[in-house]
Amino acid sequence: MTQRLGILLTLLCPTLSAQTPAARRPIGPGDIYRIRSVSDPQLSPDGNWVAYTVSAADSAKDKRDANVWMTSWDGTQTVQVTATTESETSPRWSPDGRYLAFLSGRQEGHGSQVWLLDRRGGEAQRLTTIKDGVSGIGWSPDSKRLVMVATFELDSTKADTTKKRPIVIDRYLFKADVDGYLTTTRSHLLLFDVATKKVDTLTTGAADDDGPRWSPDGSKIAFVRTPLPEPGTGDESDVYVVDARPGATPRALTSFPGPDVGSLAWSPDGAWLAFFRTDEPKYYAYQQRTLAVVRADGSAPARLVTAALDRPVSSPTFAVDGTVLVLVTDDRSQYLARVSVANGAVERLDHGRYAISDYSAGAMAGAHAAVLMSTPERPSEVFAFENGALRQLSHQNDSLFATLTLGTTEDLTSRSADSTEVHSVLVRPAGATAGTRLPMVLSIHGGPNSQDGYGFSLERQIFAANGYAVLSVNYRGSNGRGLAYQRAIFADWGHKEVIDILGAVDEAVRAGIADPDRLGIGGWSYGGILTDYTIATTT
Repeated sequence: MTQRLGILLTLLCPTLSAQTPAARRPIGPGDIYRIRSVSDPQLSPDGNWVAYTVSAADSAKDKRDANVWMTSWDGTQTVQVTATTESETSPRWSPDGRYLAFLSGRQEGHGSQVWLLDRRGGEAQRLTTIKDGVSGIGWSPDSKRLVMVATFELDSTKADTTKKRPIVIDRYLFKADVDGYLTTTRSHLLLFDVATKKVDTLTTGAADDDGPRWSPDGSKIAFVRTPLPEPGTGDESDVYVVDARPGATPRALTSFPGPDVGSLAWSPDGAWLAFFRTDEPKYYAYQQRTLAVVRADGSAPARLVTAALDRPVSSPTFAVDGTVLVLVTDDRSQYLARVSVANGAVERLDHGRYAISDYSAGAMAGAHAAVLMSTPERPSEVFAFENGALRQLSHQNDSLFATLTLGTTEDLTSRSADSTEVHSVLVRPAGATAGTRLPMVLSIHGGPNSQDGYGFSLERQIFAANGYAVLSVNYRGSNGRGLAYQRAIFADWGHKEVIDILGAVDEAVRAGIADPDRLGIGGWSYGGILTDYTIATTT
């Protein structure tokens, strides 16, 4: 009997062990090197594959490395397309489905160059050797040409790089984050013939051109032109169109005294262009993008489409039925919607407690789309969106998060001293006992034109893993609650936002969540400014 029982246990133990969940641990700062960032989903022309970028931080090299991956639409096949030590980004399918182009600085490319991968097999080949690299690409509809965005030095005397030159400031906007001092470099559009590798200049001048989009018939390219800001003008940009040939003269389709911005989208018949209009430059910190359309031949002025929505929209794609797909930012969420160009009616296509930050529909718009979606418990992954349902395609972080214990995320609504209703996101430590007061960190977002929402936040989760509740308040000035809410702090900083923040903290204390004697505060950018305002207002 003892021998038989031993045999039985031997047979059962492996099965029982395989079914035992892996031991979970709290998330920690070191996981920043384990979490993979998924971005830029691109649906293939036939709708059977999705290409995307996966990046991760390398602690030894102190930098990030990105590679291109792709997954079949049915989710059964996943392939890592590139695997070098140099980053590969911006995967773009040729319309005939034969090639996958991407940007990389591999082989001493001196900036990101265009590489071409033949889907039939073989190594990727470098197409360009543009000085200072390429920042954006787009395929012509016939798959024979590319439009590229590149940066050029307009001052020919700077060709001699052996001499140190003084920094000459001759413009109102003379420096910017990341770029440093702004000199005489401008971004312009180039045409590239894939077969002959011939490069032609498409746009020139003392303005910056970006966001090019080919017309459906390949005869024209639309783009956004931003002139140099001058005193009293502020931010300003307009939509242009140019014939897709060297020497063509660009034509302005809009002349709004403020930012008309991309991304751009052509209607299937090439008659209309969709873009986003904001507002006059003085509201630069509170701009809310509204979908607009304009005739591609310039025969009629632009028309606002989603003015009645009163929410920021982004990423337009014309569907085959003439409606436009957009992303809508709305009260902690971000979702996919369909907009009627005729009457501005908005139909929400998905419903969930998550944030869709990007999508690709292409020629399949209206049938299915590849979306980039994040939840409070998971970083962004690629999902198939079909018939109103989401199905996960990429699984870059599944194995890691199966081993982690995460805090719980919930909504918190409060009333400020002036009766304004304010919405926040609250994260509690995993396993926190109801009714137990917790030390709480008030984490304030920047902008102020931004929002804390249902996307994954490593910072919030790390604090929660160490026993803190984390409160993220969408104070007045945040977007996603309408233009009036967003602009309530115009020319009045450090007032209503502080009232909102303190009201939310008071609500967390009243609800028995926060310990009033153990409160922390901090934030980034404008959140840092509000940290100063708040600690100068109250003890």
